Amino acid sequence: MFIYTAIALCVVGLLLYFFSHSIVPVSGDVAFKTFQWTYLPVYLLAMVADWLQGPYMYALYAKYEMTTLQIQQLFVAGFGASMLFGTFVGSFADKYGRRNNCILYCILYGLSCITKHFADFYILMVGRLLGGVATSLLFSAFEAWLVCEHKKRGFPDEHLTSIFALQTLGNSLVAIISGVVAQCFSDIYGMVAPFDVSLVVLIILIFVIITSWTENYGDSSANVMTSFSSALSSIRNDPVILYLGLVQSLFEGAMYTFVLEWTPALELAQPKLNIDMDKPLIPHGWIFASFMVAVMIGSSIFKLLNKVFSVESFMRVVLLVAMVGLAVPIFKPMQQTAVYTGFLVFEMCIGIFWPALMEMRKRYLPEEARATIMNFYRIPLNLLVIVILLQDLTMAAIFKSCCVFLFIAFLTQCLLYKSVSSDYYKNQSKLPESKGVVPFTDDPPEGHPEKEQLC
Repeated sequence: MFIYTAIALCVVGLLLYFFSHSIVPVSGDVAFKTFQWTYLPVYLLAMVADWLQGPYMYALYAKYEMTTLQIQQLFVAGFGASMLFGTFVGSFADKYGRRNNCILYCILYGLSCITKHFADFYILMVGRLLGGVATSLLFSAFEAWLVCEHKKRGFPDEHLTSIFALQTLGNSLVAIISGVVAQCFSDIYGMVAPFDVSLVVLIILIFVIITSWTENYGDSSANVMTSFSSALSSIRNDPVILYLGLVQSLFEGAMYTFVLEWTPALELAQPKLNIDMDKPLIPHGWIFASFMVAVMIGSSIFKLLNKVFSVESFMRVVLLVAMVGLAVPIFKPMQQTAVYTGFLVFEMCIGIFWPALMEMRKRYLPEEARATIMNFYRIPLNLLVIVILLQDLTMAAIFKSCCVFLFIAFLTQCLLYKSVSSDYYKNQSKLPESKGVVPFTDDPPEGHPEKEQLC
């Protein structure tokens, strides 16, 4: 079932990709295409370095004979470091430069890879702390550089939306390729080999960033505490920025929890007849590949939806559909086909969510504190995952928690949509009336939080 489904999804994904390209026009601007291909290879190499490590983290700790409690502590430390230290380090991007922070990501993640050669709990803990901080940079500095550079070069906003969709599509492709590469190196050279390959990729990435990217900043004249204060003020005074952060944290909290639980959920539903104990219960590689193809399909669906509806509007439906997908293992835990289908639906929603989230962040986050705010958004996300990891919950309870997260995200998205449909935002809208949504302008009225674009 899994192999045939993966193949069928590949066919559907290709057809939908070409259909979306025929419906949504592609820019013929040579300068924009050059810029697009200056950014995408760098971002995708950064994601390759991350994808190479993910599948083997737990297995390597187990090989080093870490106890279940120690492995749990290592994972909690990674999320905790991302929540605490990552927020501070990420804010440096606005003052000291987004390109410099991308280079810092490579250095910290590279050092984390080196620690994987040591079967010592405390050295591995240092590696997890470094990796947690690097993860915060991965999901803030690169996007902050892209948005600022795009505006600085004067390209239309709609061109940035196409980069977001391509970024999500490319991320799914490199995830599949990285999984195959990691498997090959692991089979030949051992379980630590994928981390060495990741280190090589990170070294190459530093060279590419230095030679191809220019630097840009948020408010370089402000100190770090001023950036923190500006970010907190924006979140406190503008409900749209607050709602956007809650939606991101709640959805990603459910997503990261799902990453930890999809394997046991599908194994639980696996028919127990004629099982070969020497083989895995389920074909993890094919299932992971089908999930990534589903994300690619979601990115194509996003392009079609964004052409007709406002992102703030259709994301309400997407969040509800995502909740339904993760509710299946609660009500049908022993029906593998139903559970697998629900998971594929959720992955498609992820493919829509990522470019939609980047589109909304592009519109509503103030440039002078963009990276800092994006790292603040990761605090409740990491806190949610840490709480789930520290609880000895049943699988049904975990998926119920995910559904609660997604339902609250849906309600918050409704509030966000209501806010951006208000008279103020309608008056400030730069979008076609048919879309009914609204980014800030560069010159807000008196009394409204400043939205000045420093790029």
